[in-house]
Amino acid sequence: MFGIAWGIVSIVLMVAAGEGLRVGQAKVASTFGRDVMIVFSGRTSMQAGGSRAGRRIRFDDVDLPLVREKSPDCKYVIPELGQGNILVHSSYNSGSLTVAGSAPPFAEVRSIEVGEGRFYNDEDLAQARHVAFIGTDVRKQLFPGRPAIGDTIYLADIPYTVIGVMKKKDQDSSYDGFDVNKIFVPYTAMRQDFPNKPPDTMHTLDRVLVAPYSLAQHPACKSEVLTAFGSIHNFDPHDKEAASVWDTIEDAQEFARMTEGMKIFLGAVGFTTLCLGGLGVMNVMLVAVRERTREIGVRKAVGAPARMILRQFFIESVFVVAFSGAVGFTIAFGLCGLVDLLPMPQFFAGLLPTWSSALLAFALLGTVAVLSAIYPASRAASIDPIEALRYEAGG
Repeated sequence: MFGIAWGIVSIVLMVAAGEGLRVGQAKVASTFGRDVMIVFSGRTSMQAGGSRAGRRIRFDDVDLPLVREKSPDCKYVIPELGQGNILVHSSYNSGSLTVAGSAPPFAEVRSIEVGEGRFYNDEDLAQARHVAFIGTDVRKQLFPGRPAIGDTIYLADIPYTVIGVMKKKDQDSSYDGFDVNKIFVPYTAMRQDFPNKPPDTMHTLDRVLVAPYSLAQHPACKSEVLTAFGSIHNFDPHDKEAASVWDTIEDAQEFARMTEGMKIFLGAVGFTTLCLGGLGVMNVMLVAVRERTREIGVRKAVGAPARMILRQFFIESVFVVAFSGAVGFTIAFGLCGLVDLLPMPQFFAGLLPTWSSALLAFALLGTVAVLSAIYPASRAASIDPIEALRYEAGG
């Protein structure tokens, strides 16, 4: 019984740990963005169309209509312009913060949820309105203990009206700081008030955010965008230095493969534990039945048929398996529940047991236990009662 229970507990805990790591990592990764690719301009490392290598590439917002036209598999192709260390103050406090300007779909592709108010919309973008959506930490700094919606903040002495506050989120990666520490404004207002400095122009972008309609369209979307920018700026679309891509979709797929491999490894370790447990269960059951050979002889001597003896051992072994399996399930799921009550690291979602692994362990060990009891019992039931009565344990 202990061997069966321990085998179930071990494999359930191993698989639960792997599943908790997978879910935790996926949850944290999703806070950065939903199926988004960030395209950065750089310098060419390959010659193309007679142009030398080492040429500086600058993406412009005027490129985007043509890029969208040539990228039918992309749901979004939006600009982003960011400036760090901008002096921002309210009526209550001040600070040096990062300001980012983009289009309304930015909130969707970057997993920015609204906690209060609203995110800027297409009308705000079209009219270059001075409206701001602020992160949770920005609110704490600029409006400590006070409402922020409708109040005014000054970005380098330019007034902006706060229209929304972001819902707090955990984030483990970014390219220019965590979103809770940022102020988000419409791209047109950002371009007007905080354009890139020369030799860049007013229309120069820092980066372009791209999102496909579906995961199946991801490779085509990525290729279409790079090809479009390559044709506009005369560089090879395979030149990773001219246009580098932070592909969160590929990162997620790589991580999924890694965690799947980890689950297979933990499952293999658990399966090995099950096999060892199965051997122990088999030996114990074989010895237990052999020790009861005289009992079988007595029952046969008073007229018990072989099928009744086999039924007895079958029922007993099934009871042992069911009881020890229930104990194993209780211990395994109880331990997972207790561990999940503790504070968890950001990348770990806790011990997440799966019924499939538990039932697999139970079925394997249960089958071993039942067969280990039935086989020697059938042999003992087939021998002559007199020989069974003469049997001496250990002899």
